Amino acid sequence: MNILNRLQAWWNWLTADPVGFLVFMLYYAVAILLTLMLHEIAHGYVAYRCGDPTAKMMGRLTLDPRKHLDPIGTLCLVLLGFGWAKPVPVNPRNFKGNYRRDDFLVSIAGVTTNLTLFITALFLATLINPLLWDGEVLAYYGAKELLSSNGQAFGAILYGMVDSSLLKTPWLMHVQRFLLLFSSMNLTIAVFNLLPIPPLDGFHVLNDLILKGKLTMNRQFFQGAQIVLLLLVFSGALSSVLTFLTDAVEGGVLNLFLLLEGAA
Repeated sequence: MNILNRLQAWWNWLTADPVGFLVFMLYYAVAILLTLMLHEIAHGYVAYRCGDPTAKMMGRLTLDPRKHLDPIGTLCLVLLGFGWAKPVPVNPRNFKGNYRRDDFLVSIAGVTTNLTLFITALFLATLINPLLWDGEVLAYYGAKELLSSNGQAFGAILYGMVDSSLLKTPWLMHVQRFLLLFSSMNLTIAVFNLLPIPPLDGFHVLNDLILKGKLTMNRQFFQGAQIVLLLLVFSGALSSVLTFLTDAVEGGVLNLFLLLEGAA
């Protein structure tokens, strides 16, 4: 869905069901804030453990969203489904150990946090599923169809359009909505940040592990890379790549969970 289509769909929803729209945006806002903030806090905390107190001194090890949110990155997350926060300041000269190792650990910390949250939220959603749905609904659709972001029922769950008569425990729908949204958002942010494009985390991982630190980013290179990334983001060129990758990861993890739980 492109930006114009998403905005039109949200406007139609707001005018038709303002309460339902505002409730969804509450879920959405909390999921965005937690996803972005925990990603950046993880970078700062690992940098601190590696000997660099810069992020801590600048107040970035906090859940205060004002310290983390980047206006353009947050707008992209709302409108495009993927985005970023303000990068945590890191001074590699403060690292106590091996520079390349510590740079890798700091770079991968945010993605690792997001992937952990994705796995945890999706696992909890699979556990809730049989407690939420009526047995006939589960038998008709199947667990994967009700949990997968590609499933026909996923949109109805996410946007609160499920008939309560189909639910075994209606109040659990609120929990399920948040878990599915939070899971999907964390996976998207993790995959997006793993792309080997500077200044994303994936570039540092590529440089540290494969290129052995041979590439360096001066100010001009960094600014140019940011412009290229923004062009890729707003042109829509990254959307299809991210969708393919996130669908593949989510499908594999979901299949594994359902197999382990005997619900596949």
